[in-house]
Amino acid sequence: MHVLTDNWDVFGSHFLETIKLFLIAAVGSMVLGTLLAAMRVSPVPALRGFGSTYVLLLRNTPLTLVFALQVFALPKLGVTFDFTTGACVALTAYTSAFVCEALRSGINTVPVGQAEAARALGMTFTQVLTNVVLPQAFRTVVPPLVSVLNAMLKNTTVAAGFSVAEAGAITFYLSERGENQIYGLLWIAIGFLVLVVPLVAVQRMLERRWKVAR
Repeated sequence: MHVLTDNWDVFGSHFLETIKLFLIAAVGSMVLGTLLAAMRVSPVPALRGFGSTYVLLLRNTPLTLVFALQVFALPKLGVTFDFTTGACVALTAYTSAFVCEALRSGINTVPVGQAEAARALGMTFTQVLTNVVLPQAFRTVVPPLVSVLNAMLKNTTVAAGFSVAEAGAITFYLSERGENQIYGLLWIAIGFLVLVVPLVAVQRMLERRWKVAR
């Protein structure tokens, strides 16, 4: 216990940074992932091609490489971020591809007849998507979306290797203070478990509220 209590300043500040990274990247990836999913089912070939290419590239690129490209490649193009902002950009870009695929699977579960009926009423593609298809798709994919966000929460530890002072970097500070690394890692694992539990609770609440009889 003393490893935690004696180093609470480190654990507290670093886990707060992890929470900040997670919340910003979660919102960003949900918005970008929804836009990508809309592109994937768009009647415009160029949008479908862009969405498919983006998802194909990002899903098959290691997250560490995405961080490295953001840190080393973008500055050569004149685009620079501070460490925290860059971490949020990398996490959002990477996770949005998985959000897109999860949401697209939900879109595919919506009966085609509903979209055809909406178009017969004169609704545009955007109106059909936002008013008919997406509300039902989100209800269907709550479990996989929460799983994606859960994975992103743990992926925030990659940012520690790129000078972001979040939970993944706690062991470096404990090592400098001569603390037991095994106990430090155990407390980090417990910290992430505490953060994951609310996600699971939200998932179960939404599943009960949005349960769709099929």
